[in-house]
Amino acid sequence: QVQLVESGGGLVQPGGSLTLSCAASGFIFSAYGMSWYRQAPGKERELVAVITRLGDGANYADSVKGRFTISRDNAKNTLYLQMNSLKPEDTAVYYCHRHLGAYWGQGTQVTVSS
Repeated sequence: QVQLVESGGGLVQPGGSLTLSCAASGFIFSAYGMSWYRQAPGKERELVAVITRLGDGANYADSVKGRFTISRDNAKNTLYLQMNSLKPEDTAVYYCHRHLGAYWGQGTQVTVSS
């Protein structure tokens, strides 16, 4: 079955960096576009970044543009989110999502605080 397992979250100071990973299994990873979403306490889940199935195109929420980079390694069935210049408002649970179906990982917590 489809499995998405996020990792790499943690506590980081403002201005710091983190890289999230999402290990995918149970489907042909290179056949699907992928996304990262996040959900902060008391807020709705929001789209952070999207990447095409071959990794040749990406789009970002305005709030993270220029600071976050989505990428993928289809040979390793892994999706990444490089997050730089982190702000307290980036604090949330981050989820990876496979397009064309309601497939989500369990999420990884990112906390940006001094």
